Amino acid sequence: MPRPRSQQVSLSDTPYYHCISRCVRRAFLCGKDAVTGKDFEHRRGWIENRLLFLAQVFAIDVCAYAVMSNHIHVVLHVDEKEAKGWTTREVIERWHKLHKGTLFTQKYIRGEELSKAVLEIIELTAETYRKRLMDISWFMRDLSEPIARQANVEDSCTGRFWEGRFKSQALLDESALLACMAYVDLNPLRAKIADTPESSYFTSVKKRVESAKKAEQPKELIPFIGNEKENQPSGIAFKLKDYLDLVDLTGRIIREDKRGSIDLSLSPILQSDSYETPTHIDGIKIRLYK
Repeated sequence: MPRPRSQQVSLSDTPYYHCISRCVRRAFLCGKDAVTGKDFEHRRGWIENRLLFLAQVFAIDVCAYAVMSNHIHVVLHVDEKEAKGWTTREVIERWHKLHKGTLFTQKYIRGEELSKAVLEIIELTAETYRKRLMDISWFMRDLSEPIARQANVEDSCTGRFWEGRFKSQALLDESALLACMAYVDLNPLRAKIADTPESSYFTSVKKRVESAKKAEQPKELIPFIGNEKENQPSGIAFKLKDYLDLVDLTGRIIREDKRGSIDLSLSPILQSDSYETPTHIDGIKIRLYK
């Protein structure tokens, strides 16, 4: 019997969670249907754009993601401290980017004069919104519902597009977090729809490598901050180059239960022996395609 989501998410134990949503009725989220010949590849962009947009609104960071043909993987980090630091106005403005809110919250944002009683109601409403903006269930709901509506319109049908509940798994330590992120980033490679991690479209690892070519980290994703220090921004206490090395080494492991792996003849992702125009990050070359 499924456990209530409140029993699966405990921020006092860990702020990191791996979530999976799958389609029903043999529906295609993305990819090409071999039976009908219809191509749904454009839907990958719907998911990625919506996911990264929500990460800018919620107090929830995206650590890793992969958009597959009939399911999506996301690794999320709940930033409770950030949410608690928002003012009432900031909370309501963020909520209004996703939902209409109430008549009172709309008047509040417009700067209309309100009575003390109404302001008290607005404060209570804002606290409800604050909790929702750091709630994984609300995040996944605001991710899946618009996609389902768009897909149903495109498919000229009604009814469920996603399974009733998304699956979530708590990641209790750094080892579990990094292993899960690498697993998610390697999904297209293991499914043999990409040859290398950095060529797997609509994944977080591709976005990280593209930013690494510019000696940057993607603003839409939680950053790697290296070893923890005082007055350091929030992020994953691990070096980006070490994570990319982990992904590369893990992807070279040949597994009998998976179709794909990185060709052993390719140079490591952090080198460029067989690639032109090497790019550096933290003094390490990034593998680039010719």
